[in-house]
Amino acid sequence: MSQYWINMSFVGASFLLYIGIAIWARAGSTKEFYVAGGGVHPVTNGMATAADWMSAASFISMAGLIASGGYATSVYLMGWTGGYVLLAMLLAPYLRKFGKFTVPDFIGDRFYSRGARLTAVVCLILISVTYVIGQMAGAGVAFSRFLEVSNSAGIWIAAAIVFAYAVFGGMKGITYTQVAQYVVLIIAYTIPAVFIAMQLTGNPIPMFGMFGTHVESGVPLLDKLDQVVTDLGFAAYTADVDNKLNMFLFTLSLMIGTAGLPHVIIRFFTVPKVADARWSAGWTLVFIALLYLTAPAVASMARLNLVQTIYPEGPQAEAIRYEDRPEWVQTWETTGLIKWEDKNGDGRVQMYNDANAAFTPTATERGWNGNELTVNNDIIVLANPEIANLPGWVIGLIAAGAIAAALSTAAGLLLAISSAISHDLIKTIINPKISEKGEMLAARLAMTAAILLATWLGLNPPGFAAQVVALAFGLAAASLFPALMMGIFSKRVNSKGAVAGMLVGVVSTAVYIFLYLGWFFIPGTASIPNTPDQWWMGISPQAFGAVGAMLNFAVAYAVSMATEPPPQEIQDLVESVRTPKGAGAALDH
Repeated sequence: MSQYWINMSFVGASFLLYIGIAIWARAGSTKEFYVAGGGVHPVTNGMATAADWMSAASFISMAGLIASGGYATSVYLMGWTGGYVLLAMLLAPYLRKFGKFTVPDFIGDRFYSRGARLTAVVCLILISVTYVIGQMAGAGVAFSRFLEVSNSAGIWIAAAIVFAYAVFGGMKGITYTQVAQYVVLIIAYTIPAVFIAMQLTGNPIPMFGMFGTHVESGVPLLDKLDQVVTDLGFAAYTADVDNKLNMFLFTLSLMIGTAGLPHVIIRFFTVPKVADARWSAGWTLVFIALLYLTAPAVASMARLNLVQTIYPEGPQAEAIRYEDRPEWVQTWETTGLIKWEDKNGDGRVQMYNDANAAFTPTATERGWNGNELTVNNDIIVLANPEIANLPGWVIGLIAAGAIAAALSTAAGLLLAISSAISHDLIKTIINPKISEKGEMLAARLAMTAAILLATWLGLNPPGFAAQVVALAFGLAAASLFPALMMGIFSKRVNSKGAVAGMLVGVVSTAVYIFLYLGWFFIPGTASIPNTPDQWWMGISPQAFGAVGAMLNFAVAYAVSMATEPPPQEIQDLVESVRTPKGAGAALDH
């Protein structure tokens, strides 16, 4: 059987599984559509939450970013994992105790204001739409390679599959589909990693192999990697970062952004009681750790494999001839995600850091006239099995896993958008008398519109999948996280302060991002070059969410102290929410 049909078999079987689950778990009420009926087991919810949280950015792009950036990009690991701990400890049980359907539900009721609810809806939609861009872009990468279609066609296929099980199944269908997707993605991620770790280090446990000895050279793997990349003018893989402020703010932004992600928070409304929310959080952390402890090893080994593919005898020897390039390079070239340009006309594939002025004399001495190979970061994990010459079934498995990762998070995000529009906007603000049937129709139409918007944006993403996702975390950090924290732990913050804080936080962060990445992510509309020397105080757009959060907290407290305190019943509500006992099922209004 050809590799194409192996891939089709794995991906097709997974699609049939997802659609079959959606038909079996079709939502029949708004409660099933929004919170899966409120009776999901903690272990089941933990697995579904892990799939919801570990997106295409985690599966496809994170290891690629770490592979290209080394230690400096470990902020993704630290920020996302640390943020989940914040969510589990500081938010999940208290929001579950509150017992409503959505994040805007909590903010609207806690701050006793339609304006606060509407602001939360706008922030949620902005965050979720930005986040879903990365999922659609990641799905396009996976489809374009493994199903041998164009990147655009891949994104449309992904949209169709999500539509098939998310629009009809709602949270009930999505929950059980995500359990299946987690199983697929974690097996797909770890099996190739085990094979590659065995090949390079002789150790079948990837995270231990990364700190082990490189079998071929007999030196520690990371030392070998440092040597080959510095020989090509790149910074050492394990080198420290110069801009500690940006690294700190970026990590903080990812942490508090994770804790403020609406599509993850709503998963804790699907369990029966508060204790189950805590257990769900713990199980989710276990399931997440299986991938996140493996990702750094996958990244380092992929980078070493890539360099050794181009320079089989070492970076100081001649590169391979273009006509001798491996089959996997030829395959990925057809997707446009690997590009080669013979700048010096020697027919060989030179890959080095031509932006490093200190390396220019060495490159000139070797007859190189610029870097000739461009490799999209998003392909590193997907190409790993082919680079390491693993069996065809492993390649098919990772194809199914990559697509599962993208689809699982996309479905959760689209549900968050749909719930915000149908429940928080239409039912609560515009038409409180709408029937349950009418609300279900509105929810499904809202999700359909969100899928179409996400597809269009996925065709024109402003960066790699993980970079786009990082922007969504920044927006969540600057808007929803401070409002949720103050809503739970401060009885003094009032509606005026909460609204002012959210607006200042999200507007300042969004404007800062748009200045560097284009207004509303429209290509060609950036006002300032997105380069470190142009960043304000060296703070990147991805890291500015932490600054926006600080502004949010400061403005909310200042405005609250200058205006009247919340009503006594609201202060009593806050006191009740902070006592995580006695929560029943999630409630409608």
